[in-house]
Amino acid sequence: MAMTLSTPPVPADWTRHTPFSDPGRHAELLEDVAPSPEAIGPVVRNLLAHYRAEGVNMPVSSRDDINLRWVEEMLSVDQERHPGRSLQDPRATEARLQGCCRDHTLLSVSILRGQGIPARSRVGFADYFVPGWHSDHVVAELHDGERWRRFDPEVAPESGLLPDPWDLEVGPGAPFTTAAEAYRALRAGELDAASYGVAPDHELSGDAFVLTEVFWELAHRYGDELLLWDGWGAIPAPEEEMSEDLLALLDEVAEQLIAADAGDKDAEQALHALYVRDDRLHPGERVLRFSPLGDGPVAVDLRRGEDAVTRPGIP
Repeated sequence: MAMTLSTPPVPADWTRHTPFSDPGRHAELLEDVAPSPEAIGPVVRNLLAHYRAEGVNMPVSSRDDINLRWVEEMLSVDQERHPGRSLQDPRATEARLQGCCRDHTLLSVSILRGQGIPARSRVGFADYFVPGWHSDHVVAELHDGERWRRFDPEVAPESGLLPDPWDLEVGPGAPFTTAAEAYRALRAGELDAASYGVAPDHELSGDAFVLTEVFWELAHRYGDELLLWDGWGAIPAPEEEMSEDLLALLDEVAEQLIAADAGDKDAEQALHALYVRDDRLHPGERVLRFSPLGDGPVAVDLRRGEDAVTRPGIP
């Protein structure tokens, strides 16, 4: 049964689908899922297998699933493999879509938005997958009429990774740290980035990785729910150092993200305006995809037919 909630006053309409979250012709499949974290989590884990954590059990033929960026296309591939089956019908692990946290979250957000509930994805770092390590991660948020409720659809309650994956704590000491929180702590000299990144000993980790994650957090907040291996705007290459001007801009972005999370409506408005007007922050019609499959960089056109929206979800 759909929930009816008042939309929080925001500059972006988080109840409205973006081109990324829109299920298109598959909308009915998602309408059968109750719009609660407890119901959504098992469904998205049934559809998706993590390309690294479960990749050893997955066929090579489906590896390119990880580059599916639109929910409509993700569901199309699922239905090709499981014609006419509901999303709750069990899928064998090897027949699931290969994806990552971004995909678990985007499907969750799609289900919620489709039933009128404000929802968005959050980019940051999780400390509950690898002991002593802060993994780059994406989780979901829904607005329950009173507050933003953060949850991790990728984590099963029985895994023991989190006390309650359906309602994550926020603030200091929380299991999930937003990219802006990590950025600010790093800039203040309060964070050792050596334990932050994709995985221990992975090249995508450390100071530069923490700094650039703010781009993804901001883009996802305002409807550009891009792949975690897309590049756009002023995002530097891994070996490139950020200019002082760019760091100053990201200092402002991080502070406004944290203030907006604390309920500062003026900060939300200012942040949204900055994102829309500054070409260094938002993607245009194309991004560069640097896939973990090693086939990049590939230029990808974000326009879908006549729906040439460069900052989707923004009225």
